[in-house]
Amino acid sequence: MMPTWPTAPPSGAQPSTAYTASYSAPAYTTVPVRQSFGQSYSTPQPSHPAAHTYGPSHSTPPSAANNATNVNSPSPAAQDQAKTKIDWPDSVRRYVQRAFIPANLDSSVTRSEMEVKLKETITQANEQGVMYTLDWDKMPLPQQMIREERARALLPLNSKPQIPVAAQAAATKKRKSWDLTDSATPDSSSATPPWRTGAGRLEDRVTFTTDRRLASAELPKTSKFNRADKRQKRHEGEYTTFREDTPPPGEGPVVGTCQDLEKRYLRLTAAPKPSQVRPPHILRQTLELLKKRWKKDQNYSYICDQFKSMRQDLTVQRVRDDFTVEVYEIHARIALEKGDLGEYNQCQSQLKGLYRLGLEGKANEFKAYRILYYIHTANRTELNNALADLTAAEKKDKAIKHALDVRSALALGNYHRFFQLYNDTPNMGAYLMDMFVGRERLAALCNICKAYKPDVPLRFVTEELYFESDVEAAQFILDHDGQELLEDRNGTIVFLTGKAGSRFEGARAKAFSRVDIKGQI
Repeated sequence: MMPTWPTAPPSGAQPSTAYTASYSAPAYTTVPVRQSFGQSYSTPQPSHPAAHTYGPSHSTPPSAANNATNVNSPSPAAQDQAKTKIDWPDSVRRYVQRAFIPANLDSSVTRSEMEVKLKETITQANEQGVMYTLDWDKMPLPQQMIREERARALLPLNSKPQIPVAAQAAATKKRKSWDLTDSATPDSSSATPPWRTGAGRLEDRVTFTTDRRLASAELPKTSKFNRADKRQKRHEGEYTTFREDTPPPGEGPVVGTCQDLEKRYLRLTAAPKPSQVRPPHILRQTLELLKKRWKKDQNYSYICDQFKSMRQDLTVQRVRDDFTVEVYEIHARIALEKGDLGEYNQCQSQLKGLYRLGLEGKANEFKAYRILYYIHTANRTELNNALADLTAAEKKDKAIKHALDVRSALALGNYHRFFQLYNDTPNMGAYLMDMFVGRERLAALCNICKAYKPDVPLRFVTEELYFESDVEAAQFILDHDGQELLEDRNGTIVFLTGKAGSRFEGARAKAFSRVDIKGQI
């Protein structure tokens, strides 16, 4: 059947606006070429309309044309998101990893709560512009912040305002290892500590002991299961280990020729080679480098490894001079700051022999540390020996006199005097006292429950046991099953000593059990 076409208008006649021409659909449809894998095909459109009205043509607006050609280009929001992508510093990554270490997890804090607190803390630091300058290695962990917030919720009237994130890491006023290292005065051990700016107020001394415990918990440890597995494999003949005989000592000390400032510590299995040992003048340059690195990066794993390597080079060369004393003293202070008592003991035992040779050093400072250490480990025999070795002049030294006063206060059961001394510790002795102040607080709390009936204000406990705030005092009581011993009376939180009974006696006995430390003197 032939198609019907409309009749053409007569010649000379003007076309009517209502007159339209109809065209049949084309035999094929043009499909645009796919430009990328991300481009999706849409419903094909004809290359030209099937019908149009005679009249002026309407061109496509440029903006519409541009949008049509840039269908696959990212949106402005996506471009802004790509530009604002944050590159987290390594210190933040280590902080997050440390929060989820199994030894640091708290059963009372869920993982979702920790993630929310981590996001809030990091976001706040980023908005304040301190994320790259904040010392994240000293930041309290999210589970610790959550516990403090819960304890603060129990004390709506007496709680202190929360410390901003930017100020939390800088809040600690305890003396650092580099403060004593950079001091050039010989009597720096008897100088007034820099954090003692007030008149003995409790707020003048803020510490975060948890971070130091975490630093010692992060040290590499060998699992007993791994050792048992290796013994089983050796028994089955899967692999065999050979141990070389200890090399005989040489005729004289090794004279090192190595020029490397940094060198990893490796346990000697053969006679040391001079090319792998650094001479003393190179070791002096290494010490200056490590002091700068420690003050800047606070990477204890690296610093401890480098100091052990230095001590090894000094030992194989039989170098015993004032520089050797300085190396051991600095390493001992750093180990104290990070709570590594095993490494501290090795340095302390070597320093004891070096001081007997008449070498110059801070002998009084470390004798005071030794007394506090024996108090911590309850080693009465060695404590008595250390006291017997003191001269009359040494007993007048400020650091040694403080350590002797601590011993006397504990022997007399005078916890009031003990906590006064705890708040006024010279040098770095506060790090050692932090290791046994918890058990002394338990002992003092037991005495308070026996002597004061029926209750005392929580502020009294805070001031007597030298907590930083009522929140910390309440948290200490809650951690030892004292949930029923806190009561709010007209805005004042009281501690119900009459209901305590022997509730804290079990925790006290456990805290005073034998202290077993690797490397104990």
